[in-house]
Amino acid sequence: MIMKKKLLAMTLASAMCVGMLAGCGGGSSASTDGGDSGAGSGSGDAYNISVIVKLTDGHFNKVMAGAKAYADEHDNVNVDIQSPTSATSYDEQVNMIETSLGNPSIDALVLAPLQSDSASTLVANTDKVVIALDTDFTSDKKVAFVGTGNKDAAKSGAVAAVEAAKANGVDKPTVLVVTGVQGDETHEARLAGYKEGVEEAGGEVVEVQYCDGLAEKAATAMESVMQMYPDGIDVVLSSNDDMAMSVVKIIKDSGNAKYADTIVCGFDGNTSAISAIKDGTLGMDIAQLGYDMGYKAVEAAVKALEGEQVDSFIDSGSQVVDSSNCDAYIEDMTSKGLWE
Repeated sequence: MIMKKKLLAMTLASAMCVGMLAGCGGGSSASTDGGDSGAGSGSGDAYNISVIVKLTDGHFNKVMAGAKAYADEHDNVNVDIQSPTSATSYDEQVNMIETSLGNPSIDALVLAPLQSDSASTLVANTDKVVIALDTDFTSDKKVAFVGTGNKDAAKSGAVAAVEAAKANGVDKPTVLVVTGVQGDETHEARLAGYKEGVEEAGGEVVEVQYCDGLAEKAATAMESVMQMYPDGIDVVLSSNDDMAMSVVKIIKDSGNAKYADTIVCGFDGNTSAISAIKDGTLGMDIAQLGYDMGYKAVEAAVKALEGEQVDSFIDSGSQVVDSSNCDAYIEDMTSKGLWE
């Protein structure tokens, strides 16, 4: 048996260190090599799996850790992990995808696409195993989608946030949704879930702002919204944590008493967001189980390579975190080595 090599490239090591940043100065990659099982087309010894994520932030750092953990635990699996610079580095990710698909030593591609339509086109002619990660896309080449049930997760967060606003004495809470790249399947699913949850809980979505998932754009949007709605907004639902934390800062820095009780809900479960819940800055967060997502995605790729049946959708799970359960959440993440 070939000795397992736990090789982590410096580029990913740097990315993992900046856990809560929405993007690094450049794309990153890493490889974790397993040992011998006589499997795989590339090395002759192991399955070689390319994992391409959207960016390096708190959520995807957990995803990458899960993917790496699967390879560390299985001697017949190698993973090469790559990330573009940011959530709008489309051409950079396309190059990564094309390179992986064109590499004869790669057996499977696990992909979190920045653009779902582009991903569908790129994989159209491949004979490699393809697993959609975090963000789904349509393709008859795709074996499975592994990720959060984004619509249901967002709906649960929206219901919790509107109910919290009602508990503060608001009869019909007004809601702002700050979301990501328009057309991105993940963010559109979260938007749909937010709208459905708000309606079900008796609130009203009065404004939707597309901010490309970027904190600086969310800050600008929040400043504009505060001018458009001088009497306040009761709830802000964000489709990621970076934007949620940016909204919180704008509200705090404004000193606007009309927004003092605004409940802000993030989405991802990043350390900064959960810490903000603990100190009372952020109202709540929809935590994705990123580690499980990455682990299960590589596991699904291996099962497909071995000819096993794989479910078309594998839900990696989510949890609404607020002041009532954030300590338990932190304890759980710490026990798994995921609390940074």
